[in-house]
Amino acid sequence: MPQLPEQIDGLPNIAGHEDDVAAAMARGADKPLSASGGAVDFGSIRAACAIALHQHQPLIPAGGHDLKTAAIISNLQYMMEHQDIGDNYNAPAFVWCYKRMGEFIPQLIHEGKSPRVMLEYSGTLLHGLRQMGEGHVVDALKGITMNPDYNWAVEWLGMPWGHAVAPSTPVQDYRLHVKAFQHHFAAIFGFEALERLRGFSPSEMALPNHPDVAYEFVKTLKDAGYQWVLVQEHSVEQVDNGWHPQRPHLPHLLTCTNSEGETASIIALVKTQGSDTKLVAQMQPWYEAQGLQRWELAGKSVPPLVTQIADGENGGVMMNEFPGKFFESVNGASGSDVPLMNGSEYLEQLFALGIKASDLTEIRPVQQGKIWARMQPGDGPEKLHKVIEEIQKEDHQFHMDGGSWTNDLSWVKGYENVLGPMEEASSLFNEKVLKADTPTDDPRYRNALFHLMASQTSCYRYWGQGLWTDYGREICRRVSDIVNYDFG
Repeated sequence: MPQLPEQIDGLPNIAGHEDDVAAAMARGADKPLSASGGAVDFGSIRAACAIALHQHQPLIPAGGHDLKTAAIISNLQYMMEHQDIGDNYNAPAFVWCYKRMGEFIPQLIHEGKSPRVMLEYSGTLLHGLRQMGEGHVVDALKGITMNPDYNWAVEWLGMPWGHAVAPSTPVQDYRLHVKAFQHHFAAIFGFEALERLRGFSPSEMALPNHPDVAYEFVKTLKDAGYQWVLVQEHSVEQVDNGWHPQRPHLPHLLTCTNSEGETASIIALVKTQGSDTKLVAQMQPWYEAQGLQRWELAGKSVPPLVTQIADGENGGVMMNEFPGKFFESVNGASGSDVPLMNGSEYLEQLFALGIKASDLTEIRPVQQGKIWARMQPGDGPEKLHKVIEEIQKEDHQFHMDGGSWTNDLSWVKGYENVLGPMEEASSLFNEKVLKADTPTDDPRYRNALFHLMASQTSCYRYWGQGLWTDYGREICRRVSDIVNYDFG
């Protein structure tokens, strides 16, 4: 299969070869992962740990003094060009953080060690790095993604291309983000690398808990060929008793049923504890794993897996302490009975023991148990809406905005001044582009999609007010103008 161009007309290659992308995901589904010299003896280890690095920079309309006409550039480029403002002086350190795994992994492997890392980079960051002339970062990542001497130690996780949060992104748009990331990833790293893409990391760990949205979320991932998803322990509850996962270091089965009675399930690895970057920066999950023993699952003895994800660049601890702690942990873990493993590698070995998805404890998004206590799947969306309203009147803590790792943060409330323009842009795109069956390789489609996804970056919700709101509203305005002008 030919290599796709990484950019087309100055835009990232995010659409046009969906069938080729889907075929590559399907080919990879049953391919065993490389049994390299770093392979773990699953039968002899006590426990394992998996870490993931989340890397993201939004695209902002800041390439010029007038917000209405400013070019859309990476926030990282703006930081680099304005290092006198706030903490923008961190920009060069951030670039190093985005690149350094491309150097750490080969060095450790050449030293005879067995490193592991899962990487999650947003499409906006990857495009921005190229656009701003920092392509050496992407090239360094290519080395550990495409070279079989190193890629057995590195697992990429899928994500929504523009770092959109699932609870407050229209479901049809979220599906576009998921597909666009796979497309862009294949254009950068090739189809063989895409075949190894199996796990998915939701932005901000935000899991929709509205039954109809949660169902669409899981269905989107399954339809896109993903085999598992990363969830945060406080955003899910066990189906059997409503508690948070009691054995969080074992895989679970995330099962989501909608109001029409349709059900979709996907394997889930549970990220424990909160969002403290220091957990990964100081390799806490490896030290935690050392205190664990093998557990029983479906009559088999299995090692538990301690899983953590954190920003790969934010904060002094991650910027400065992580390299030393990572090398120290890899040195200690290599060849020990508590190794580092990646998520898909762990699951492949687990299922090789004869364990099935049906053996895993079922979980669902938090607070859904309260809904199903009052209605049956199949009662329909009107009944669901009524039940949600009833519970909200009785319980002020009950909400259907989705559970995130910040737990107390709603991804909808308080952001209406951004969500209004976002919803308008999304509606226009849906009506004039999607419903018109515009070919995805049409340059007009790619341009409109790029702007739509850039507008749905979580930053524009997370910050809520001020300049970031202005940025979000401006990109939404451009989406509307592009769609109205190009599609009539």
